[in-house]
Order: sequence, then structure tokens, then C-alpha cells
Amino acid sequence: MPTFEYAPAPESRAVVDLQSSYGLFINGEFVDGGGTSFKSISPATEEVLAEVSEATDADIDKAVAAARSAYTRVWSRMSGADRGKYLYRIARILQERAREFAVLETLDNGKPIKESRDVDVPIAAAHFFYHAGWADKLEYASLGTNPRPHGVVGQIIPWNFPLLMLAWKIAPALATGNTVVLKPAETTPLTALLFAEVCQQAELPPGVVNIVTGSGPTGQAIVDHPGIDKIAFTGSTGVGKMIARSIAGTRKKATLELGGKAANIVFDDAPIDQAVEGIVNGIFFNQGHVCCAGSRLLVQESIADEFDRRLKRRLGTLRVGDPLDKNTDVGAINSRAQLDRIVALTDVGEGEGAVRWDSGCALPTKGFWFRPTIFTGVSQTHRIAQEEIFGPVLSVLTFRTPQEAVAKANNTPYGLSAGIWTEKGSRILWMADQLKAGVVWANTFNQFDPTSPFGGYKESGYGREGGRHGLEAYVKTGA
Repeated sequence: MPTFEYAPAPESRAVVDLQSSYGLFINGEFVDGGGTSFKSISPATEEVLAEVSEATDADIDKAVAAARSAYTRVWSRMSGADRGKYLYRIARILQERAREFAVLETLDNGKPIKESRDVDVPIAAAHFFYHAGWADKLEYASLGTNPRPHGVVGQIIPWNFPLLMLAWKIAPALATGNTVVLKPAETTPLTALLFAEVCQQAELPPGVVNIVTGSGPTGQAIVDHPGIDKIAFTGSTGVGKMIARSIAGTRKKATLELGGKAANIVFDDAPIDQAVEGIVNGIFFNQGHVCCAGSRLLVQESIADEFDRRLKRRLGTLRVGDPLDKNTDVGAINSRAQLDRIVALTDVGEGEGAVRWDSGCALPTKGFWFRPTIFTGVSQTHRIAQEEIFGPVLSVLTFRTPQEAVAKANNTPYGLSAGIWTEKGSRILWMADQLKAGVVWANTFNQFDPTSPFGGYKESGYGREGGRHGLEAYVKTGA
């Protein structure tokens, strides 16, 4: 298969005005944090992008107090129509500053600029547009009698989709009348702090959105704070379990969107090239840093060899490198710690007897990089088939019958997503009914829309985000 050399097509960094240091965003203003600062670095080059303040318990107290004051005095008293106007304003500003957000997201996260530009930022804006429309229609959303906000919501988001996860959290919270204290991940805080500028530009009342930066202890302080009425968390299953234990026996509500080990199931009647593209998108999109990534491929035995050949041929065309280059398909791993975990688990996979393959493509000398990798000869008991690797690693298993495919797909502690590839509509419906997954895609994968609810079962968490169902978590009902 011929290969093509692409001339570099780098996106300019000039659109981003990076500050040397950032404080916390509390009560509508940037303030210095009481703790030490930490560095936010570019995973592609390891350069320091900015120094960021670490919030202390006292800072969390101030943020929660600001959110409570804004809730009782302004936001909860405002009509839904007026709240919606602010969300529309935020959505329009995100669109106007889309290039700036995309470049900063790629710098801080390591994902390819074409993904930040074409996926993360547009869908983030779409969530604010969508929820703005709901703000004055909550009584018609079938949420129960007399839907009203919880109050102050503590939100903790991960590093894989920093801006998009912020939008998933903040948009429904504001639409339903809550105020927010949000903590971004310590490795990717910069787009959340840029979003704070958007809140100022939109003239959002002070205290409605507060953004505090820091590591695990900062998140724990939010979870434990008595002034927080609800927790919304996206991240690892381990941390989700800790949060559930922390709030057990309290009045706090929670939604937890956690890990996954999704199966992409390909039947012998599927269009193979289309399915190959879906598999590649399912696991190598965002370097595999996706909770619902299709990290397990279940392919029907009769087409396994041909599918393996075509899949490897397609992986040979993926371009790994500078995330700011518009031609790049696979960017940098987000951190040294995550790269070390990916390396450790893939070494375990080889040690357990699975057969490893990668394209052997050249990698940059600086930064955190890992080649897209396939494991064949994988069994259900292998750790790479059971544990979430959260990287560009695909485990391939085979099956003979639909019943066997269902049994293997469901043989996981997770239940977030799954994919089905077949031409038979009846088979799609039967499989979707049998699979223990919150989201099931048919002849596609990793498709997201703010109108559609997203969430999982088992150790993938509970609650839904997006759509009318996602509003339910942000209101209480009854007398």
C-alpha cells in the first residue's frame, strides 16, 4: 500500500495568550490561591506552559460561600428564561473563541488539533446551546413535580476531555438553577481557566461559576465540604468508589461517570472497511484516553484473519506526532504517569502470552508517546482484556455465535458502552437488548450529541449526562 508524505501543517500558537501564572476563579474574579503552585506542562514537548495555584481548604470555603451567596441571592431567583440567556451568551462566546480554545486544549492535553477543533469545542458549545433551551422548560421535561435546583454543586472533571467535560457538567447545572464549584484535572487546568474568562465576558453573576485548581486533596475537600449539595464526577472507578464512600450517609446526591472496557463486536456480514474505520475511531481517537473507548474488539472467527490484515494496514497509515499539526491522527499521551501505566499493562499483556503488534512508526524524542498497538491471541482472563488501559491499545478476541459474543462482551466489571457491526437490523436490536452497557452504537462508534443521554452500569458509575435524562440529576422534586 503506498504511503504519502504530508508537509507539516502546524496550527499557530499565537492565537493563545498564555499567562505565566494563574490563580483561582472565585466570585467572578481571579484570586491567588493559599497553597503552593504547580506546573502545567505540554505532554508533546514537556515544556512548562504555566504555573497554576493549588487551592487550600480555606480557598474551597471561599468558593462554596461565593456559590451559596450567588445561589440564594441571584441565580435561584432568576427566571429560567433569563438563565437561558446567559447560557446562550456563553455558547456564542465559545464559538467566537473556538480557535483559541482548540489550540490551548491541544497544548495542555496533547490531543490532535483536528480533534480539539472539530469535536471538543463544537460539542462543548452545543451543550450550552442545548441546555439554554431547557432552562425555561423544566416543568415540561417530565422530571417530576415541582422540579427545583439542589443548590451548590461540586464538580470534578478528568484530563481526557477538559473543556467538553466542563460543558457536560456546568451547562445542565446552570440551566436548572444550581451554582457551581468546579475542579479541573491537575494536568489540564488551562481551558477551564480560560472558560472563567468567558464567564466574565458573558457577565455571568459573580459566584455562579467558581473554578478551583489542584490535585486529589482539592477534589476531596470539595467532596467533603458540608456546603456542597451534589457531587458530579467523571474519572476513574477507584476515585469514584472513594467519593461514594465519602458521601454515604449524607444528604449529598451524586452522579459518577467512571471507567469502561467497551467491546466493539464485528459480525461476518459487516462492511469490513467501514468497521475498520469504526474500530480505529473507537480506540485510537484521543490516544485511547476515552472512558467509553472500544478497547476490546470481538470479531467473528470466519473473518478474523482478513479483518486483522485490513486493520493493521489501516494502522500503518496513522500519523503519530505533533498534536498542533493538522495532519496528525494520534497525539501525545497526557502525562508521564499515564504513559508508565500503559507501558506496564502492555508489558503484562506480552508476559501473559498475547501477541503484540504496532506499526513501528517513528516517535518524537521529547514528550510522552506510545504507538497504536494491537494484541491478538487475547483470552478473557488476560489483564489487558479486563483492566482499563486508557491508552491506544486494542485487545482482539474472536467469537462464533451471537450468544458467545454477548457473553464475552458482558464479561467485564464495567458497563459503559458497546458497538455492534452488522447489516441485520434484527441482530442489532437483539444484541443491544442483551448487552449490559449504558450506550450501544450500531455501525458507528464514539458519536456524541447533547440531546442524547450518556452513562453506564456496574463499575462504570450511575446517573446520566446529556439529554432530558441528564437534567434529572440536577433537580429535586416533590413538595
